[in-house]
Amino acid sequence: MDLADRRGLETDVYQPAEDSQLLADAACRRIDDGLVLEVGTGSGYVADRIATETDARVIASDVNPHACRQARERGLEAVRADLVSPFVDDAFDAVAFNPPYLPTEEDAEWDDWMERALSGGESGREVIDPFLAAVGRVLAPDGVVYLLVSSLTGVDEVVERAGEKGFSAVAVADESFPFETLTVLELVR
Repeated sequence: MDLADRRGLETDVYQPAEDSQLLADAACRRIDDGLVLEVGTGSGYVADRIATETDARVIASDVNPHACRQARERGLEAVRADLVSPFVDDAFDAVAFNPPYLPTEEDAEWDDWMERALSGGESGREVIDPFLAAVGRVLAPDGVVYLLVSSLTGVDEVVERAGEKGFSAVAVADESFPFETLTVLELVR
C-alpha cells in the first residue's frame, strides 16, 4: 500500500495536522522577533502563525511549487527552495521545520508531492540528516532551530546527529498519540 492509499485523499500540499500545531505552538511561545525561516512550509500554517503571533518577519519555503503558491495566498513571503540552499549565510534568527519523517520503504516513495511531504525514507531521517548538515550555515550566530521529530524516526538518533553538527538539543514540546510521540527539539550552537 502506498502513502496515497494510506492517507486516504489526494492533494498536492500538506495541510495542517497535529504535528503542524505542535511546532507552531512551540515556536510561537519561544520566538519574539527577528527573521525566521520555515522550511517545508506546506500550506503555510506554521509560518502564518509565527508571523501573526510574534513580531518576527517570516520567510516560508518549500520545494513544492503548489505549497509556495498556497503560502503566498496566505499573504506570506514564499520561496521555492530545497531545504536552505538558496539562502545567505548567517541570515536567520530562527528556523522551523516539520520535515517528512514517516519511515517509508524505498519502493513506495516520491510518487507525488504528498509522498515527498510525508516520506522520510527507510529510517525516517532521509530529509532530517541533510537539513541538520546545512541549517547551521544560514543561522545567525545566536540562532535557534525548532525541529519536529517523531518517535518513529528515533528522537535520540536525531539528537545525536544534531550534536555531530555542533548543536545541543532540548525537547521544548511533545505530544503522544496512539502510534507515535511527536517532539519539538530546540537546537542551539
